[in-house]
Amino acid sequence: MARSFVLVLAAGGVLAGCASSSGSGAELSPTDVAGEWAQGDSEPRVYLELAEDGGLTGSDGCNQLTGSWEVDGTEVAFSDLAATMMACEDVDTWLSGAESATVDGDEMTVLGSGDKEIGTLEKSE
Repeated sequence: MARSFVLVLAAGGVLAGCASSSGSGAELSPTDVAGEWAQGDSEPRVYLELAEDGGLTGSDGCNQLTGSWEVDGTEVAFSDLAATMMACEDVDTWLSGAESATVDGDEMTVLGSGDKEIGTLEKSE
């Protein structure tokens, strides 16, 4: 009985080690998140650059964005997000409403007020 229990624990540890650190519901680390995230081939370009020191820069396709970010368990929390106030015709400036995000592999789901999904970005490296 004790031997079976040890085997079950060992198998569980091996399986847990195979889990992705950036999968949905998994704890994130700053290295999972740091880097550039962009919206496909958007024109004008929509992107976030998340620096390793917690700084954030980017563009919503019209306005320049600055702020900071940190990993909060399974989410990325954005704070002090500020945007220039340019008026651009026919540009959806959804990214300026970012409050947090989840990361699943190379896809970031950006959340706005009330944790509502407002768009997605892909890791671009």
